Amino acid sequence: MSAEIGSIVPAATVYCFGPNGPQPVDIQTLFSGKRIVLFALPGAFTPTCSAKHLPGFLEHAPALRTKGVNQIICLSVNDAFVMQAWADAQSVGDEVTMVADGNGDFTRAMGLEEDRRDRGMGNRSKRYAMVVDNGVIQALHVEAPGKFLVSDAESILAAL
Repeated sequence: MSAEIGSIVPAATVYCFGPNGPQPVDIQTLFSGKRIVLFALPGAFTPTCSAKHLPGFLEHAPALRTKGVNQIICLSVNDAFVMQAWADAQSVGDEVTMVADGNGDFTRAMGLEEDRRDRGMGNRSKRYAMVVDNGVIQALHVEAPGKFLVSDAESILAAL
């Protein structure tokens, strides 16, 4: 399956870091009854992800909320421990929910997997951002390889 506007987000189990460590979360339940902005990126602690992508969504979180967004999710094909360490390093707090797709199940189901074995990273997520309303994809901005032009917080704000 390849995700597209108007389709329902695919079923997958992802992980969030809770008080007792990694907790499994059904992603469709996470989206149920809410307006969500999810942005996905190739990896925690990587240059563009750490310097621009995540910080942009942190900076614009209040503006996104005024546009009716209930939750902002950052997803990466990393494990929950790495995502929590990155959240701590970036002072994310409660502004963005950090979601680990460690096995890449959601990423594959979305049709947005990218082979980064040539850089020693294995299979990762393409860089993208989407608006999901009650589980239905309303907007989907997928970056061309090596680009950061359409999945930034400003582009998503303009789409809302």
